[in-house]
Amino acid sequence: MSLLTQDEYKSIAAGLDLPTGAFIDGSFRPALLGRTFTSTNPATGETLTEIAACGADDVDFAVEKAREAFDDGRWSKLHPSDRKDVLIRLCKLMTRNARELAVMESIDSGKTIFDCETVDVPETIHCLKWHAEAVDKIYDQVSPASDDHIAMVVREPIGVVGLVLPWNFPLLMLAWKIGPALAAGCSLVIKPAAETTLTALRVAELAMEAGIPAGVLNIVPGGGADVGEPIGRHMDIDMVSFTGSTVTGKKFLTYSAESNAKEVVLEMGGKNPAIVMDDAENLDRVAQHLVNGAFWNMGENCSASSRLIVHKDVKAELLERIAHHAKQWNTGDPLDPETRMGALVSGGHFSKVCSYLDQAETVLIGGKAENGFVEATVVEVDDNNAVLAREEIFGPVLSVIEVAGFDEAIAVANDTEYGLCASIFTANAKRAIRGARALRAGTVTVNSFGEGDISTPFGGYKQSGFGGRDNSVHAHDQYTQLKTIWIDLADDADEAVD
Repeated sequence: MSLLTQDEYKSIAAGLDLPTGAFIDGSFRPALLGRTFTSTNPATGETLTEIAACGADDVDFAVEKAREAFDDGRWSKLHPSDRKDVLIRLCKLMTRNARELAVMESIDSGKTIFDCETVDVPETIHCLKWHAEAVDKIYDQVSPASDDHIAMVVREPIGVVGLVLPWNFPLLMLAWKIGPALAAGCSLVIKPAAETTLTALRVAELAMEAGIPAGVLNIVPGGGADVGEPIGRHMDIDMVSFTGSTVTGKKFLTYSAESNAKEVVLEMGGKNPAIVMDDAENLDRVAQHLVNGAFWNMGENCSASSRLIVHKDVKAELLERIAHHAKQWNTGDPLDPETRMGALVSGGHFSKVCSYLDQAETVLIGGKAENGFVEATVVEVDDNNAVLAREEIFGPVLSVIEVAGFDEAIAVANDTEYGLCASIFTANAKRAIRGARALRAGTVTVNSFGEGDISTPFGGYKQSGFGGRDNSVHAHDQYTQLKTIWIDLADDADEAVD
């Protein structure tokens, strides 16, 4: 799909019919207490609409309807190929409405229309289609029991699932979770981030049109204390999958322990290292990967390359090339297709990122922050103990740490509470493999920045993740229970003789 002009995107934005209600049991409805919250365009500060601000009573209602849908089998007992057909219809409807979804995502989150059109919406549809196609291709097992027994190991949908989403990739993270969860046959109660609610509500509407039964996919907007915690503590939710900050993610373990010991899967923060050794080939290409890893989506990315650990012999040349490529990452109106970095998601988050910039002693590139926009910034820190090297900034800020060798680079990279992603750039194949094995991270890329693709599991070590993985067939595991069915084949007459 070719990109439009800035004026054309603005025209589409002006004509959008924005959803405002919670989506429960197949229809939009106000919050039970009648409360609302304001959805704001972070790039302009203008009010987009007022959205239903749900609370614990709304969560209870959504769970009740989700449980009814799960127990009567309208989705959970549907033949896998029938579930696949419905999900494929949803993908077709999203493709038909892709431009509307891209513009809605951009004005709600501050993300650039370039990313929404070329990455977020296409990848969202691809993710849903991939999991849909996997529905009737995941086989159960028969264990090697005795001649007198058959032992079947079967997968069953886990039940009612709570999904708590982040604000940095609203559509894509929705797809990462509902794709395998719906494929498995679960019923869902979804809390989108309060900052970015609109596209989740629109997808729910399209899901009903595609044929997903009422009660199976429910969207409950609102804040963390009002909706997120009630989901985490609910006695009739069987499992929660959360993506967001490590601080918030840990709370769901407490909620589970203090309620019904529900399953919990967490995908949390990162302070991801990118190691560049002295033998790295094509430093210009390396610099392109590094700026993409650090500044894509305004650095609001848990897998962002936020720590550059660079060998002293190539540091100066690499920084020169990074400076050249960073100039291409301009800030501006997110609806301008020439803009590469939009606005940070909210005023509160902008202030947080600015507080880190205030602590930077040596700014090598950028550093300007104004009216919700932060330019591509590179800072140098004395060592890995600096605040800017240890804490997740979640903004377009790359911290540079100089090292003298391979072992020191690996030690610095692993010296963090996080373990989501890492990269190593080297021309030495043995060193690359040794480094990839030594790095304590869920995804390690060699001579590139990336997260793998839909076929590879995504999640973290240490305080970056807990309990499971998104993406790939492994994502289906978290939304299913394994059941052993043990069948005795012994002949009754033989047993009588014995």
